[in-house]
Amino acid sequence: MDYGLRDRVAIVVGGAVGIGAAATVALAREGCHVAVVDRSPATEGAGTVRAVESAGRRARYFMADVRDAAAAERVVAEIAAAEGRLDILVYSAGIRADAVSWKMTSAQWDEVIAVNLTGCFHWNRAAAERLRAREWGRIVNVASINGIRGKFGQSNYAASKGGMIALTKTLARELGTKGVTVNAVAPGMVRTAMTASLPANVLADAAAETLVGRIGEPEDCASAIAYLCSEGARHVTGHVLKIDGGQYL
Repeated sequence: MDYGLRDRVAIVVGGAVGIGAAATVALAREGCHVAVVDRSPATEGAGTVRAVESAGRRARYFMADVRDAAAAERVVAEIAAAEGRLDILVYSAGIRADAVSWKMTSAQWDEVIAVNLTGCFHWNRAAAERLRAREWGRIVNVASINGIRGKFGQSNYAASKGGMIALTKTLARELGTKGVTVNAVAPGMVRTAMTASLPANVLADAAAETLVGRIGEPEDCASAIAYLCSEGARHVTGHVLKIDGGQYL
């Protein structure tokens, strides 16, 4: 299937590693030029940048703090100016700081909300006006099934992802008449650097919750993100696509 993305320009926030890196590579293979934004130094995302270039596409890397609204505006403007356009934004930045609610510190709450939700707003807002002006655009936000169902010990993370889902649906309403679709993917447990530190029994329990008998890989999410960015998904907006092997059930 031709996704109709050749020479589109995409920004992937949180694109150095994990789901964001897999999404970056998937979009490049579909023909996108991709700018990777991450808080990590360029050395961390060097492999992702090389993969984009190996696909014959242009790659840029920007180190930025997603909590900084001014940085979002500045980087989006720089990319749009350099490429002459902006077509796609994927927001995949995320952190966790787990604790049961009565032991969670205000700092743990604030930091997770700032990166996962407020950062998502900053970058969605920075991209929205440019996509509206072009009357074509795709925004995909990486949420979580825990933003739908809640999760013991993750009140901050679940709230941030639930807020992201509400933001996604609101932006879909605001941007739909301008040819811009806004969707979210909601992964279950995925094998990434963020989940690597979890105890083995937690990963095993997550796999047991699925219907397919395994936790996800970043590429499982990346293929869905690429589809939601495609011409074929032009009539899909305000949707939350669970990518969890049936874990939510």
